[in-house]
Amino acid sequence: MPASLPEIDRQDQPRVLVVGCGALARELVALTKDLPNVDITCLPATLHNRPGGIPAAVRERIRRRRAGYDRVFVAYADCGTGGLLDPVIAEEGVERLAGAHCYEFYATSPEFAKLVEDEPATFFLTDFLARNFDRLVIKGLGLDRHPELRDQYFGNYQRLVYLAQTDDPALTVTARRAARRLGLRYERRRTDYGELATTIAAVAAGQPAPPVTSLLDFGGR
Repeated sequence: MPASLPEIDRQDQPRVLVVGCGALARELVALTKDLPNVDITCLPATLHNRPGGIPAAVRERIRRRRAGYDRVFVAYADCGTGGLLDPVIAEEGVERLAGAHCYEFYATSPEFAKLVEDEPATFFLTDFLARNFDRLVIKGLGLDRHPELRDQYFGNYQRLVYLAQTDDPALTVTARRAARRLGLRYERRRTDYGELATTIAAVAAGQPAPPVTSLLDFGGR
């Protein structure tokens, strides 16, 4: 179950459009099912294979769908765009999820920083990535056809951490198997929906979303 959300005053709620990453679709549906003032539109999760296309796709979806809404919120972190999503966010006058990627907002920024400090050579999975591991990692990287590429892609990793949004035994088995296939030490951390849950609740209630520090301020990271 997701973490408990704050009570929302039903009076004078803004009508909100969430433009989300397809990798968050299940989680966004779960978090907004009792929020009648919030609608969701998701972009294809495959954009993560070519993150340079995320800013333009987000801009197009905002402009095509924003009419009739009081507020538009972008349910993407930076997600590999190297800071290039933030100018779109600023130009369109909207907000996005804080953080560099879904691992950070699921784990929460302080906990994610601890995980990386503890072992920088960590490969992360979420429920979505565990569910789609064969399609996105094994087939997506060509490891089904060229298993010798495993060392090139993952030879510098030491650990796989499964950031679990739910207690799904089948996904836990899949994540553990993924670690074995990649030759990595396995750990599981239950995160629930982390900062995604609290941010969506705040946006639905008409409150400010947590501030985002643009990656461009640091020259990308």
